Amino acid sequence: MIKTRKSSRESIKFRIRKKIQGTPERPRMVVYKSLKYIYVQFVDDVNNKTITGVSSLTKEVKEQLKDAKTKIDQSKIVGKYASELAQKNNITKVVFDRNGFRYHGRIKALADAAREAGLQF
Repeated sequence: MIKTRKSSRESIKFRIRKKIQGTPERPRMVVYKSLKYIYVQFVDDVNNKTITGVSSLTKEVKEQLKDAKTKIDQSKIVGKYASELAQKNNITKVVFDRNGFRYHGRIKALADAAREAGLQF
């Protein structure tokens, strides 16, 4: 069987999800990236609920993205806004779920920006 990039990411994703779980006190911060956009959700796996989410398509973020020149700059802005949104919902600690993507580039930039803005993981 020939593995595609998507199928190998899916198998990595399931392997990660066996080990980590979000709770109401420490939700799971899920990151997804497409070729054009980046998305973040805070998920409580115990109650099966999405607490909040933000993406590069959100109105407030979209206005700030006009200054961003690269996708990495966009990821930093989304990470900072996600951290602010989490703190409004009384979330300070999270479990980071990179969703099978490698921890470099846009994913790393988003995580670093979220940490600088006050999230702990």
